[in-house]
Amino acid sequence: MNLLVEDNPARRRFEILADDSLAGHIAYQIESGTIVLVHTEVDARFEGQGVGSALARGALDQLRERGDRVRVTCPFLLHFIERHPEYASVVTDA
Repeated sequence: MNLLVEDNPARRRFEILADDSLAGHIAYQIESGTIVLVHTEVDARFEGQGVGSALARGALDQLRERGDRVRVTCPFLLHFIERHPEYASVVTDA
């Protein structure tokens, strides 16, 4: 399965495409210059295949590269960052 994570600023979300099909997204808000990651959703057809983790990695890698200020309120992403402490530095303490 070919996975691609892209930011869709018009919809305020990071989207993951699996073989050109939308497989999930991370919704975000922008508050005082900070990107707030609020919700992660993966289509049921792709659950249990690592799509959520690939989406989290792709979004957090892009945010790190851009140097954005990031806050996380999404429980899935909070748990992901706990399991992958290499992403802790991406998140701004709030």
